[in-house]
Amino acid sequence: MSQAALTARPAGRRVRRSSGATWGSPATYLIATVLIAICIAPVLYIIVGGFRTNSQITVDPSGWPDPWVFSNYTQVLASAQFWQQFGNSTISAVSTTVGAVALAMMASFVIARYDFKGRNAMYSLFAAGLMFPMTVAITPLYLLIRNLGLTDNLLGIILPQIAFALPTTVIILVPFLAAIPKELEEAAAIDGASRLGFFFRMVLPLSLPGVITTGILAFIGAWNGYMLPLFILNKASLYTLPLGVQAFSSEHSVDTAAVLAFTSLSMIPALLFFSIFERRIVGGLTGAVKG
Repeated sequence: MSQAALTARPAGRRVRRSSGATWGSPATYLIATVLIAICIAPVLYIIVGGFRTNSQITVDPSGWPDPWVFSNYTQVLASAQFWQQFGNSTISAVSTTVGAVALAMMASFVIARYDFKGRNAMYSLFAAGLMFPMTVAITPLYLLIRNLGLTDNLLGIILPQIAFALPTTVIILVPFLAAIPKELEEAAAIDGASRLGFFFRMVLPLSLPGVITTGILAFIGAWNGYMLPLFILNKASLYTLPLGVQAFSSEHSVDTAAVLAFTSLSMIPALLFFSIFERRIVGGLTGAVKG
């Protein structure tokens, strides 16, 4: 081997290494850092504020706890009212998630796998639902729920939440189901699998990233829901945590530290849920775009 060839290899390796180390513009990282700080700072202020006393907040609203006070959180955790509202939120969020994902899977399977008249119109109808906010429909929705006798009933907020979660869920799931090869369905039919068998044995496992993504989004949306429970629920025993925060802050308006502690404990489950499954959400949305 010639001396030129020996010297060419390291040079080529150096070129590949340098070309792979692309960090992007520093301005991009600066803007991203500022945006992240803007989003995280209020959350950290609420959480840390729960470890302070009212006098500390009055003297120095932006300071750190000195000393750290844990009684605000322990009092909230010892309250039966908090756990009752926590249970109501859990029932509402879990029921909404299961209902929205189950119905969306069935609708998405039909839209993605079958050719029929009105298929595109049905998909467009779900897409149009993304542009229909709950604030526009809250008055007729309240009248409908009242006529059905579902006021002061958790079912009165679960059913509308499922309906409003369906557009996003269907839009995300349809590309997953459409990406499943037709040959796989034909092979399953040759092996004697029915359409339901193919759905449960092949479709569900292959579309699991999309199912997890839509389930997380539906859960967080239902957990943080405020307007619908505000109109439908009047009994304090049925309050979800967003309504509980409002009621607690009104009742303890002079106890700012306790209100911050109650608010922190109310939003921590959703934050933890989102943080744990963050990669699942990104991966599911990426798969939906590719599909």
